Amino acid sequence: MLNSADLDTLLLTFKVASLATTLMLLFGTPLAWWLTRTRCAWKGIINAIVALPLVLPPTVLGFYLLVLMGPAGIIGKITSWLGLGTLPFTFPGLIVASVLYSLPFVVQPLQAAFSMIGEQPLEAAATLRASPFDTFFNVVVPLAKPGFLTATILGFTHTVGEFGVVLMVGGNIPDQTRVVSVQIYNHVEALEYAQAHWLAGCLLLFSFSVLLLLYSSQKSQPIAHPLK
Repeated sequence: MLNSADLDTLLLTFKVASLATTLMLLFGTPLAWWLTRTRCAWKGIINAIVALPLVLPPTVLGFYLLVLMGPAGIIGKITSWLGLGTLPFTFPGLIVASVLYSLPFVVQPLQAAFSMIGEQPLEAAATLRASPFDTFFNVVVPLAKPGFLTATILGFTHTVGEFGVVLMVGGNIPDQTRVVSVQIYNHVEALEYAQAHWLAGCLLLFSFSVLLLLYSSQKSQPIAHPLK
């Protein structure tokens, strides 16, 4: 059975995933829209940077984030100057690492959804003198609803399953940065396989359930997978 420490890690994990997914949607939506519409020469480079976590080992990304957010890093110096201290081994640092690592799982489905809309709905809105703001929220967002659903579920579930990045940046601090994936590692390291089975089974059931919901709700819609 799950003990109190396991339940605490579950609650913390879903808290991290919820906040990280919200931030990824807030920042990833305008980024995905810009990448879809822009003809900027830097588009390919920015696309590559956003997609880098898909191919980069998590420990590599975690290491560089640790360096950048540490006392001698650029981000660390800025946060220290602002009186916020350094971010490694803190809850805010865990959120930053989670957002950066899972961002392509939000941005790429949104890009695919925006690309499928085409120009005709946008041109129709322009003939009705709709502002860009109105066009985006009243035309683009409703048409891209399947993409938003896919991005939200993939971003959330990917954040829940993170290990390498969260261990490098967040560490293993109870009630602050110890998430489920780290707790499973702790149980296995201590040869507590029964406890590891319970936690791993919870994640397996959760991941299968949300993916089943995703595919069931989009039977007639192509799912924008981030690897496509």
